[in-house]
Amino acid sequence: MIKNEWTSFLHEEFEKDYFKKLSKFIHEEYEHKKIYPVKENVFAAFENTDFSDVKVVILGQDPYHQPHQAHGMCFSVQKGVKIPPSLLNIYKELQNDLGYPIINHGYLMSWAKQGVFLLNTILTVEDSKPLSHKGKGWEIFTDEVIRKLNRREKPMVFILWGRNARDKKVLITNKNHLILEASHPSPLSAHTGFFGTKPFSKSNAFLSQNNQTPIMWKIEE
Repeated sequence: MIKNEWTSFLHEEFEKDYFKKLSKFIHEEYEHKKIYPVKENVFAAFENTDFSDVKVVILGQDPYHQPHQAHGMCFSVQKGVKIPPSLLNIYKELQNDLGYPIINHGYLMSWAKQGVFLLNTILTVEDSKPLSHKGKGWEIFTDEVIRKLNRREKPMVFILWGRNARDKKVLITNKNHLILEASHPSPLSAHTGFFGTKPFSKSNAFLSQNNQTPIMWKIEE
């Protein structure tokens, strides 16, 4: 079990009726189907970025739905796994925004350890079936996560990519925070409002203005 500032929040949610129903559904899915990520990694984003450390929230849709890709942090894949198209487009925007070269792996742990909370709106998915766990209760859970972050007074950046993420905008009411929204970096939509949005430099400018250390977005090979 995760042991950090998220622990009490997670325990509270786990005891609610909606989550008990979700947990039963997820347990049965793992028993009978191929589900991603592995059980141990479902809450990896919470384990790797503690509540008070969050500087930037990147909100995705649901986990990658092909083998060996999802490991509990949105858009990230382990080293040795081919970079998915959406992440490659994120790297292209990073290069356009800050000039950093496109690297040969998709492991975003260095972002997470600096306070980039890599959260999906839905935390599990069935093999080869995107959004297969939509409407099962994960959205209620991640709404509560966003509300908890929104209540924090220390300023942070919310980066909302894609419709599922942008739907959470209504929950972010604290004027201390910055919202950056764009279309999803998927090849299907990246050219209609993702490329050219410069989320990385905008995030760092905001953090600097609020006396916080900017994120080193450059990832080492």
